[in-house]
Amino acid sequence: MMQKHVAVLMGGFSSERPVSLSSGSACADALEQQGYKVSRVDVGRDIGQVLTELRPDVAFNALHGPYGEDGRIQGILEYLEIPYTHSGVLSSALSMDKALAKTIVAGVGVPVAQSLIMNRFDIVGEHPMEPPYVVKPVNEGSSFGVVIVREDQSHPPQVLQSDDWKYGDRVMVEKYVPGREFTCAVMGDRSLGVCEIIPVGHAFYDYDSKYAPGGSKHECPAKLSLNIYQKIEQLAVEAHLALGCRGVSRSDFRFDDRLPDDQGLIWLEVNTQPGMTPTSLVPDIAAAAGISFGELLRWMVEDASCSR
Repeated sequence: MMQKHVAVLMGGFSSERPVSLSSGSACADALEQQGYKVSRVDVGRDIGQVLTELRPDVAFNALHGPYGEDGRIQGILEYLEIPYTHSGVLSSALSMDKALAKTIVAGVGVPVAQSLIMNRFDIVGEHPMEPPYVVKPVNEGSSFGVVIVREDQSHPPQVLQSDDWKYGDRVMVEKYVPGREFTCAVMGDRSLGVCEIIPVGHAFYDYDSKYAPGGSKHECPAKLSLNIYQKIEQLAVEAHLALGCRGVSRSDFRFDDRLPDDQGLIWLEVNTQPGMTPTSLVPDIAAAAGISFGELLRWMVEDASCSR
């Protein structure tokens, strides 16, 4: 059998470039161990020309953030007719836009938090909703730009008016959901399992919690009652399918266990390009399900296609 040539796309131009380089490097190493011919591609503006010259059999998309997971690189790969991993053009664009994604998943019955979409410059003087609430960019990942406004805060976050803000003017103001944080990986159309994220020394699962060694503890599988565990799995699969995700995705949840049954369970967002760094969640969830990192990546490469 001919050795399949995989181009691992990493880097790019988003705020998540360092994470993507780490993900891409880990994936490239593991794919070589799986027997694939691997080309490591640090994505620049000439990516179309680079891929035309490389002519890989598959593009493994290890990009994160804008350009990498919002449908743009997927459109280039469709145009070049190169099979690729993860979600397609439309699904990637919809999932990256937190407002659109919430509307779509709420439409199939997935519970979401109350929220408003606003221009950041309009959030001055008065709180846009009763605190506590969260302000987050509509089109960013890795918790970039996320601001938590506590109950005792007298005014909206001043950083939103700052010239240093680099996450776009359109933001989501979302009711803060207290409680525990969970995430569920979906592979194809089935759940791989649920993991609890316990930040270590951080108020919430921020950038450092996600990527710094020891920044968070992953409890895989999560210690939950069977009905809540299965409900999270069900909702993650429903969100994955409603948004048309392909390959592997990861849905994040908050759970306020002070409320009865599953009333405190809220879906936050889906990640169509989950991190694949040494501290990432999906590899941990897969390992708990008996799937090695190499086996997970092999499945993703063999699942690759165009017209996703």
